[in-house]
Amino acid sequence: MTPAEQSVRIREICALAPVIPVLVIEDAAWAVPLAQALVAGGLPVLEVTLRTPDALAAITAMAAVPGAVVGAGTVLNAQDARRAAAAGARFAVSPGLTPTLAAACTDSALPLLPGVATASEAMAAQEAGFDALKFFPAGPAGGAGYLKALAGPLPALGFCPTGGVSAQNATAYLSLPNVLCVGGSWVAPEAMMCAGDWAGIEALARQAAELGAAEPGAGAGK
Repeated sequence: MTPAEQSVRIREICALAPVIPVLVIEDAAWAVPLAQALVAGGLPVLEVTLRTPDALAAITAMAAVPGAVVGAGTVLNAQDARRAAAAGARFAVSPGLTPTLAAACTDSALPLLPGVATASEAMAAQEAGFDALKFFPAGPAGGAGYLKALAGPLPALGFCPTGGVSAQNATAYLSLPNVLCVGGSWVAPEAMMCAGDWAGIEALARQAAELGAAEPGAGAGK
């Protein structure tokens, strides 16, 4: 799967919902009820970050939930990519991009959403064949204003801003023509997961899923 083919698939995935929950799962027992709650709330695309010992087991469990499209986040190297693919991840998300990571995702047929924070990094990713990119860390890197400025010189690129995105500022990103969707952790707070408040998480997911309805930019990044 070439980088261009990976970006086609990433765009299809991003078009499924305006928000991708970014999940840090400390206990694999949370995986299935969490995925069920988020899918029921209208957020089928789930990013499980590889930051905990239970992350890969959670990906495997969540991948079996009907309607869930589960990917691995914080994919930093070739080994992470191979392990994520073996666990059942359908896409990978990275804070950056290296040649070895790109090659591993190509070899594993694992669509990659690589991270960029500057115009030069975005140009390098585009040169490597990717046109669907993660903008990270979105808040510290300049926020919606920075992404809006990139739309002029880099119109072919679509972005998923992550890092500092919240229920309060998500619409500022989703209204931009070069934003495919946003990623955020607010829809699955750790306290709610620890408490097993799946109904509460489903309610947050429903609110997040509605963010894209009135935002013409959501899923439309060209």
